[in-house]
Amino acid sequence: MSNKLYIFSLIILSLILNSRLFSQENTKIRIETAGFFDKDDEKFPDATVLTRDNIGQVIIAHDGVKMWCNQAFFYEENNFIEAYGDVILIQGDTINLKSNYLEYNGDSRIAYAKGSVVLKEPSSTLYTESLYFDRNIQEAYYNESGKLIRQPSDTIISDLGRYYVDLKKYRFKENINLRTPKQNIYSKKLDYLTETGFAYFFGPTNIYSDETKIYCEIGFFDTNNDKGYFIKNAEIQFNDSNIKADSIYFDNKIDYAAATNNIKITDTINKTTTTGHYAEIYKAIDSMYITKKALVASYQEKDSIYIHSDTIIMTGNEENRIIRAFKNAKIYKSDLSGKADSIHYNKKNGLAQLININKQLTNPFVKTKKPILWNLENQITGDSIHILFNVKNDELDSLLVFNNALIINKDSLGAGFNQIAGQKLYGNFINNELKKIDIVKNAESIYYLRNSENELVGIDRSKSGKIKILLNNNSIDKFRKINQIDGNTYPEEDFLEELKFLKGFYFREDEKPNSIDDLFKDDPKLILTKIKSLEIN
Repeated sequence: MSNKLYIFSLIILSLILNSRLFSQENTKIRIETAGFFDKDDEKFPDATVLTRDNIGQVIIAHDGVKMWCNQAFFYEENNFIEAYGDVILIQGDTINLKSNYLEYNGDSRIAYAKGSVVLKEPSSTLYTESLYFDRNIQEAYYNESGKLIRQPSDTIISDLGRYYVDLKKYRFKENINLRTPKQNIYSKKLDYLTETGFAYFFGPTNIYSDETKIYCEIGFFDTNNDKGYFIKNAEIQFNDSNIKADSIYFDNKIDYAAATNNIKITDTINKTTTTGHYAEIYKAIDSMYITKKALVASYQEKDSIYIHSDTIIMTGNEENRIIRAFKNAKIYKSDLSGKADSIHYNKKNGLAQLININKQLTNPFVKTKKPILWNLENQITGDSIHILFNVKNDELDSLLVFNNALIINKDSLGAGFNQIAGQKLYGNFINNELKKIDIVKNAESIYYLRNSENELVGIDRSKSGKIKILLNNNSIDKFRKINQIDGNTYPEEDFLEELKFLKGFYFREDEKPNSIDDLFKDDPKLILTKIKSLEIN
């Protein structure tokens, strides 16, 4: 580089720096009004003492702000002022600051207020003992306890707080308590928009009302409309139920909640636990809608009943609880399980109904497979199945199968299948085991006859008006045909293949749920909804 070019570069750099310095040159504090001026270098070195008179306060101005006070110490050389007594600082229509004492530096544009500090902006008022206001970034903050009041409803107390003037937003930290007419909120970190009354939580947060407790670690609450959205370990506790999920929306005015992903709802009154991945709860009317691998576990004294389907609706209070399960519904307890397009369970009368809602639906399950029930080794099918539970002890009481009833039981040694069919089936349980069966109207049967040594002596196939069966240890103990129309007993070698099965025979052992996990084994793959984080507008 030549000397001339080097010198020219230095000149250009100098001009740029001088331009920046000039552009950043600080304006001076101006004294607009003062009743009395006093200067005493011994008592107040470098300071001019300004005091109000009977007409009015001392008025000070600087770069878009005005200050009022009863007395001020003005350090002109340092562009600094100390104000005492009924101090007011106003910045346009955005900031109205009152205090007993104020320091203001014209060079740094930072104010420090102390003593009964009141910060007003159009939507709220803050009370604290000391406050810093940085005009360069338009932020005010306090490090002592402060209280914010937003009329007509909200009050917020915290140890630390910062106000963002341009955003009209407060950020509170440590020991936060937000109070609304119906809610009492405690949090570690909270952002609050004064214009809208929106509160955003970051960290462990508890929200209390008369009938509700909410917990989350990230959340939002609209204090004007009494509703919110909660994520990260979200939980709502009603008087008698608890809701946990990846995200929960709650509207307190209408007692409504919507939950998404990994939902667990525990109802201590109705003794149920409900799981799924999307749910809507209407607390005021004791109802719930849940889908996406929905499961209801009804806990009973001796056993529990599990109902699973694509969608479950529950309505009614403890005495009148009704569970409706739709689309590939299944029921399971230790000694009984079943499948149908739909399952309806009425807790009041103990009636569970397994039905196909519409035989014309395109769902292959509905078209080809009837409602089915398994009790121990018995498979029972029909156009619809009713199971009656004893409401006093929750044990199985009786069974009714409507139209095209068919019961199938494997022969004890596996030679074939005992089968009984008819228009209707009536069954009775003792100690949750099917003990008595009546098949009425157009009854047909195939029965493998064995002697006392359990040797097969023949296979009976017959038609009757009615068949009565008594079972013991899950095997046929007594078999009685009433008004037999025809029939024959065949040696095993003469029992032809076309005789082995009654009309409608379909052995579905591979579908039988043998555990809670089995209820889900043929469900379609589930892709969970992506939970969105909170955005502060």
